[in-house]
Amino acid sequence: MASGEEMRGWTVKMSMPSVLAVVAAFTMIPGGVLSDTRGTRGLEAQQLAQGSAHLHRRLKRGWIWKQLFVPEEDPTPRVIGQLKSDYDRGEASMKYILTGEGAGDAFEIDEYSGEIRTLKKLDREEKSFYVLQAQAINRRSNEPEEPESEFIIKVQDINDNGPQFQNEPYVSSIPEMCPTGTTVARVTATDADDPMFGNNAKLIYSILQGEPYFSVEPKTGIVLTSWPDMDREARDEYLVVVQVKDMLGLSGGYSASTTVTVSLTDVNDNGPTFQHHLYAFALPEDSAVGTTVGRIMAQDGDTGVHARMTYSLEDDLEESSTFVIRTDPVTQEGVVLLAKPLDYEAKRRFVMAAEAANDHVDTRFLTLEEFRDRTTLKIVVEDVDEPPVFLPAAHEWKVPENAAVGAVVGSVTARDTDAVNNPIRYSIDGRSGNTKAFKIDPNNGTITVAKALDRETAQWHNVTVEAEETTANHLSSSVVVFIKVLDINDNVPTLAGDYQPFICEGTQAGELIQLLSAVDLDEPAEGHHFYFSMVAEKHINPNFTIRDNQDNTAGIVARRSTFTRKDRSRYLLPVVVTDSGSPALTGTSTLTISVCRCQPAGHCPTGGVEALALSMGLSLQALLGLLVCLVTLTVLSLLMLVVRRHRRKQQEGPEVAVMELPEAPSQKVLYYGGADPDPRRHAVPLRRHPRRRERRLRREEVRASIRMSLRESHLIGPDDEVFRQFILDRLSEADRDPNAGPSDCLRTFAYEGSGSPAGSLSSLESSALEPEPERPFGNPRPPMVRLTPWYGGGEEDTIF
Repeated sequence: MASGEEMRGWTVKMSMPSVLAVVAAFTMIPGGVLSDTRGTRGLEAQQLAQGSAHLHRRLKRGWIWKQLFVPEEDPTPRVIGQLKSDYDRGEASMKYILTGEGAGDAFEIDEYSGEIRTLKKLDREEKSFYVLQAQAINRRSNEPEEPESEFIIKVQDINDNGPQFQNEPYVSSIPEMCPTGTTVARVTATDADDPMFGNNAKLIYSILQGEPYFSVEPKTGIVLTSWPDMDREARDEYLVVVQVKDMLGLSGGYSASTTVTVSLTDVNDNGPTFQHHLYAFALPEDSAVGTTVGRIMAQDGDTGVHARMTYSLEDDLEESSTFVIRTDPVTQEGVVLLAKPLDYEAKRRFVMAAEAANDHVDTRFLTLEEFRDRTTLKIVVEDVDEPPVFLPAAHEWKVPENAAVGAVVGSVTARDTDAVNNPIRYSIDGRSGNTKAFKIDPNNGTITVAKALDRETAQWHNVTVEAEETTANHLSSSVVVFIKVLDINDNVPTLAGDYQPFICEGTQAGELIQLLSAVDLDEPAEGHHFYFSMVAEKHINPNFTIRDNQDNTAGIVARRSTFTRKDRSRYLLPVVVTDSGSPALTGTSTLTISVCRCQPAGHCPTGGVEALALSMGLSLQALLGLLVCLVTLTVLSLLMLVVRRHRRKQQEGPEVAVMELPEAPSQKVLYYGGADPDPRRHAVPLRRHPRRRERRLRREEVRASIRMSLRESHLIGPDDEVFRQFILDRLSEADRDPNAGPSDCLRTFAYEGSGSPAGSLSSLESSALEPEPERPFGNPRPPMVRLTPWYGGGEEDTIF
C-alpha cells in the first residue's frame, strides 16, 4: 500500500486553468512532465498502469510540475505553477532556485514549496514567453538534488489591441467614366495580438461611407468602384470611409477606420457649347486695323488639354476678310479683331458664323460632331464724321518754267464721304515750301501759277493742299502735290572756268595754248552740245584761232611764232559759245592771254615776287632792292620815335611816388623829389600811432581849430600871433610824441600863405588826388601833389 501511495505522489494535479493550456505547455518541454537523463516518467507510468509487482524497488528522482501558463494583462500576483522534486517529503529539506528571463522581476519562486508566482502585469505584445532554469538543492549538504532543468512560461494572449491602418492618409485618383470594378486603392491594417491564438488578430474590412459608388473586399482591403460612369463635371471628389474589425467582426472586438480621398481625373467627354446663339457688337467706322471688336466664349466642362479649342469664322470671302478671330490661350476665349478698314457708307452691318472646336477629341465618349459648336456674330458699323478724302491720294504734275502767271497747273478733288456730304473749301498749307509760287481756287481746287518759275532755282515744288469742311467741326485733310518744273533753253552757255591762258615767248605757230570747255544751267533731254567760234570780224585774227573739237571742248591755237613781251604783253581774245537748244543761245567771253618768259620746263610764274616783277616790267633783282629799301626806312622811323619818347620822359622829371616796404607791409614811404637827386635820403617811414584812439577827441579839437584858421587865412598873415601859437603847439606835440619821426626828415606844413605859387601842400580838406595844373613850357619847378592819398585818404584819418 505504501508503494501505491508513492505512485499517487507522481500524479499531476490539474488546477482550474484549461487542459489545453497544460498540454500546450507540455509539448514545449522535452520529455513531457520533467524527466532527467536517468529515466523517463513514461516508463514508470506504464508500470503503474500494468500494476507491476516491482513497485517496491527505488524509483528514479524527477520533478513534479503543475501550471506553466500565465494570462497577459493580469495585474493580480498569483501562483502560476509549482516545482517539486520527488525527494521532497515536506520536511523543508529542499531549496528551490529559479533563474533565467524574468526571474526576480516578473516571476519568483517559493524556495520551500517551489510555487512560482507572478510579480507584475505582463504584456504578450512586449514578450510572449520566458525561458527559465530551475534547480533543487539539499539544504543540509548544499548539493543539488537534481540537475538544472529549463522550462518555458508562455504568456497567454488576450484581445487587448485594436487594429491600426498603415500608410495614412490614403489619396487616390481614377479617370471619370471608368467601368465598375476599377481598383481605387488598397488599405492595410495590422493587429498586435497573436494571430495564431484564437481570432484576436483576424481582421475584416467594410465600407462605412461611400456606397453605392465604392466597395471594399472584406479580407484584402481593396477599394473598388461599384457605380458606372461617374462624371467629374457632376462631382470630382469622393471621401470613402473604410472600417476594419478584429475577432472577424464579432462583438467585443476592436475596430478602426480610415478615409480614402478619391479624385476623378478629367477625360474629354464634353464638347464646347456657346451660351448664346447670337453675339452682337458695334464698332465705329474709324477704328484702326487690329482693334478688338469683342470676345465670345464657348463653355467646355472639361479642363486642361481637353478644354482647349480653336475658334474660326465661316468661309465667306467678303466678310471673313474684314474680320478675323483668334483664340486667347489663357482664357480660351475667341477674340474678334478688325482686319480691314471700315466704311459706314459702303457697308453698315456684318453677319457671320463663328465655330469653336476641341483640339483633342476622344471618340470613346462623343462623336466628332459633338466636339464642335456654332454661333452667329452680328457687327454693326457706327457712322463717324470723317474728314474729306482726296481722290486720288497722290498727285504729280509737270509745268514748263516759262509758264505764264495764271496758267493752270492741275486740279485736286476731295469729297466728304459721310452721308450728309458737307461742302469743302481748298487752301494751300502755309508751312509747305514755295507757297507763293502757286495759288489754289478755294471752291474747285484748281492750282495755278502765281509767279514766274525758274527751274534752275527750284526744280521741284511740294505743295500741301488742305480740304476743310465748312461745318462746325471743321474737319480737314491734306494731300501733297508734287510739281516738277520742266526745263526750257533760257540760259546762255558760259566757259567752264576762269581761264587765264598765257603764251611763252618761244611758242611756235600751231601750238595749243589753252583747252576750253563750257557749261549751261539748262538740262536738255538729249544732253548738251556746245559750238565754239571767234567773233566775226572783217579781218582775220593774225595771232590766235579757235579749233572746235566737236566734243564740247575747243582749243586756242597760236597763228604765229614771234611773241615777245617787248612787243606786247597781253592779248584779248573774244570766244563765242553756242548751245544746241531751241532756240539756240550764244554767250561770249573775252580771255586775256599773257605773254610770259617761261622757265625751261615751260612754266610761267603766276604768283609771288617773280610774277609781280614781271607784271611791273622789272627784273627780279630790281624788285628785291626796292623791298629792302622800304624795310630799312621803316626800321629807322621806329627807332627815331622811340628815342623821342624817351627824351620827353626825361624832361618831365621825377614825381611823388609811394613805395611799399616788403619788411613792413603796413608802412608807407613818402618822398618828395625835385632838388635832391637821391630820393632815398629823404624817405621817412610813417609809423602807426599806437595812441590813436586815446587822442580821437583831441584831434577833433585840432581839426576845429585848423578849420577856423583856414577860414581866417585870408585875414591872418605869417606874423600873426595866432599863426605862431599854432605852429608852436604842433612842434611841442611832435617833440613829446616818441613815435614821431626826426624833425630834420619830416616837415609838416599846416598853412601856406595865399600868395604861394606852389599851392597848399597840406593834406587837410583833401580827399582825392587832384590833377596837376598845366604850367608854362620851360618852368623847371617839379610837380607837386597832395599827400592825402598816401596817408589814408579821408578827413578822419589826417594826423598832425
